[in-house]
Amino acid sequence: MIRRERPNLEITLAITGASGAIYPHRLLNLLAAEPSVSRINLIASGAALRVLNDELDLQPLTLHNLAEKLVQNHHHKIEVLGNDDIGAKIASGSHPVDSMAVVPCSMGTLGSIAHGISRNLVQRAADVMLKERRKLVLVVRDTPFNLIHLENMRLATLAGAVVFSATPSFYHGETTLEGIIDQFLYRVMQHLGLNPEAAFRWSGDKGS
Repeated sequence: MIRRERPNLEITLAITGASGAIYPHRLLNLLAAEPSVSRINLIASGAALRVLNDELDLQPLTLHNLAEKLVQNHHHKIEVLGNDDIGAKIASGSHPVDSMAVVPCSMGTLGSIAHGISRNLVQRAADVMLKERRKLVLVVRDTPFNLIHLENMRLATLAGAVVFSATPSFYHGETTLEGIIDQFLYRVMQHLGLNPEAAFRWSGDKGS
C-alpha cells in the first residue's frame, strides 16, 4: 500500500478592525489543530487588537501574548508578525505561502487590496498573494454595503480573491453559536486548500 504524506501547508491569517472577533478566534484554533497545516503567519492590525479586546473575554491582548491567549494548543505553529513589518518574509513573493485569509476584512482593508495599496503588512501580504496567483480569501464584515464596497468586492474578485460575506448558514443542524460559526469557517478552510473532516456536506436529503 502506498502511504501518502500529509501536506505541510503554510497559511497566513490576517485580522483587521471589523467586528466579529469570534471568527478569527475560532479559525485560528481550527487551523492550529489541522494536521496538514505546519505554519501559520498571524497578523493583527492595531484596530484588530482593539476589537479583539472589546469582544473577547481575554484581556489584555497584545501582539506579545496573542497566540497564547487565542489558541489552546499547537502554539509552535504560529508566528505573530507586526503589521508595520513590511520586511517580513510574507511581504515577498519569493516566500511560498500556500494561502491567506483576512478574517474579518474591514472595508478599508478591502479597498486597499482592491486598488493595490500596500501601506502595511496585511495589505502587502494580500497583494503578494494576488500577484503570485495564490489563494486569497477575504471575509468581509459590514452591512449594509454601499456602492463603493460592492465595487471593491468586484475588483478584488476580478484580481483573483474569493470574497466571503461573514454570513453563517443554518441548514447543517448546528444549534450552538460556536458550531454555526465553525461550519461557516470550514467553508473558508476549504477555499484555503484544506479538507476539514467535520465540515457538513449537503447530500440533497436533510434526513441523511
